[in-house]
Amino acid sequence: MKVYNSHDIKNIALLGNDGSGKTTLTEALLFESGQIKRRGRITAKNTVSDYFPVEQDYGYSVFSTVFHVEWNNKKLNIIDCPGSDDFVGAAITALQVTDTALLLINGRFGPEVGTQNHFRYTEKLGKPVIFLVNQLDDEKCDFDTVLAELRSAYGPKAIPVQYPLGTGPGFCSLIDVILMKKLTWGPDGGEPTLEDIPADEADRAEAMHRALVEAAAENDEGLMEKFFETEHLTEDEMREGIRKGMASRSVFPVFCVCASKNMGVGRLMEFLGNVVPFVDEMPAEHNTRGEAVAPDPSGPTSLFFFKTGVEPHIGEVQYFKVMSGTVSEGDDLVNADRGSRERMAQLFVCSGATRDKVERLQAGDIGCTVKLRDVRTGNTLNAKGCENRFNFIRYPRPKITRAIRALNEADTEKMMAALSRMRQEDPTWEVEQSKELRQTLVRGQGEFHLRTLKWRLENLDKIPVELSPQKIPYRETITRPARADYRHKKQSGGAGQFAEVHLVVEPYSEGMPDPTAYKFGGQEIRVTVRGREEIDLEWGGKLVFINSVVGGAIDARFMPAILKGVMSRMEQGPLTGSYARDVRVVVYDGKMHPVDSNELSFMLAGRAAFSQAFREAGPKVLEPICDVEVFVPAALLGDVMSDLQGRRGLIVGMSSEHGYEKLQAKVPLRELSDYATTLSSLTGGRASFVMKFASYELLPPDLQSKLTAESDSAREE
Repeated sequence: MKVYNSHDIKNIALLGNDGSGKTTLTEALLFESGQIKRRGRITAKNTVSDYFPVEQDYGYSVFSTVFHVEWNNKKLNIIDCPGSDDFVGAAITALQVTDTALLLINGRFGPEVGTQNHFRYTEKLGKPVIFLVNQLDDEKCDFDTVLAELRSAYGPKAIPVQYPLGTGPGFCSLIDVILMKKLTWGPDGGEPTLEDIPADEADRAEAMHRALVEAAAENDEGLMEKFFETEHLTEDEMREGIRKGMASRSVFPVFCVCASKNMGVGRLMEFLGNVVPFVDEMPAEHNTRGEAVAPDPSGPTSLFFFKTGVEPHIGEVQYFKVMSGTVSEGDDLVNADRGSRERMAQLFVCSGATRDKVERLQAGDIGCTVKLRDVRTGNTLNAKGCENRFNFIRYPRPKITRAIRALNEADTEKMMAALSRMRQEDPTWEVEQSKELRQTLVRGQGEFHLRTLKWRLENLDKIPVELSPQKIPYRETITRPARADYRHKKQSGGAGQFAEVHLVVEPYSEGMPDPTAYKFGGQEIRVTVRGREEIDLEWGGKLVFINSVVGGAIDARFMPAILKGVMSRMEQGPLTGSYARDVRVVVYDGKMHPVDSNELSFMLAGRAAFSQAFREAGPKVLEPICDVEVFVPAALLGDVMSDLQGRRGLIVGMSSEHGYEKLQAKVPLRELSDYATTLSSLTGGRASFVMKFASYELLPPDLQSKLTAESDSAREE
């Protein structure tokens, strides 16, 4: 295959809500460019995208698909991304390694929650956007309404480049306001007939043409001067102005297409080839040292690996972008992240499962390779003397957590290996073996996301698994001071065990002064601080341990053993077995035996005394609270608010963003186990949310009583 120069390469992310027609558009683009001889159909399971078994079984995209088209001596690398928010990681990755976003919109529904989410990502990354209205042949499509919604959400920057002459099953023609021509297709689409604009459309077309010319001229002083003088720009001048406007995000062109009938696809490709910015016209990426790395073919070779796929009979397929320099078959490169050496034995450009060999790839291009020994997603390979590393992909936080276990315990190790491999393919899957909860946890972006993980384990790896709700990581603390004495004594012939510990526990908060005295009943306990340890607990909060023993009642060498006993109970709180936090322990007295006292005795005495005092100190259970942001259409806001309040949620803010309402709330994690599924059901999939841990707060008394009773019952069993 031809090797393309950096100035002839364009990288594009194809995004859109579920059902917007991305897979169908991919087939039309490949067919129109001559890459395939016949368009596949989703129902026939023969499309270039969605070629993995799980995608064909479920009928929706799970993985992004990298493909390329050659058009007018230019190479367009396109990454078709899943539409479901459950697989948003693929969209975020694609936007990071491409330069333009093609945002597909279902003409029946207009901008949806997926449109909003994807646009927000392009906004963060500063990527140019093209809106593409698809499915103009749907009987419920109304282009004017869709355009009005786009302009309401994204302002006057959404500039139509085309508009259809009628929508619905009879759709076959549109007006192109760059060419100022009417384009008409036959029943099979393909090459259109160009005609003059009908007289009854002349005024509308002229008004749209003028608005487009003004938008193009605003991005170049020379074009602006010419526009003021002549009120006209040539087609090439308009292209140049639109390109600059797209790069600065001051213009979002709106195109029309009917992908299923291959209408408008060729004209779209002309625009992508002629107008969309080339890789060397976009801002350079920065390495981890903050240095700009320009896509220069003559620079040092540096590859960033952004995706790993696992395919039958091949194994791992590693996808990369050439960040700098030129990579050729046989090159030896160094993994900047892992220190290992790799040989690029084979280079390919790909279209789904089809791979074409290529001798070399230049800066800005996207390719893949196989059989690398030690490369993971996110790694950088460099030529000798180059020290680039890239770490620019930031994935969203998980929204759903489930416990997972192999139904056959003997499969556990095999399951963990499979999960580790799958996370290479999709880094938004997270796996944790929780010591605290005694569960293996898998986290993802939604119910579909985890269901896909389960499907792959059971159908591809043949490991039957069970998903269940995670246990909640509660915390325990105390609300008032309490004291306890405990004597540990054991004699069974020979040296025995003896230790006596007197201690006080109390709630601890940051900055508290050291204690001087306590009163319990009529007894006063004076405190002289002889030693103090402040321990930052790995599960959050602190333990402050004070030695206030005077007169040698307990030898200082036994204090670490007492602390160890206290820590063992902090790791398994007396109420529910959860971690305890924010406690101060003062050891003020005790007894020891010159022969029978040892570290084990004092550890056991300290543990028992702490447990006894903790139960007398007004113990409370703390539950994790999450910050939740929900993006929801205004018409559905009331239903979503009511549901959150029913989950003990506290609404803390509301605002509008691009036509959607943003609802902010604090909600207990206990109540969010099924929230992703419920929100989708409540809103017909038109809302999305993000969540992150905020703090620990007291569990309401009725729920604490219930939880404690359940814990006591489990211990008895």
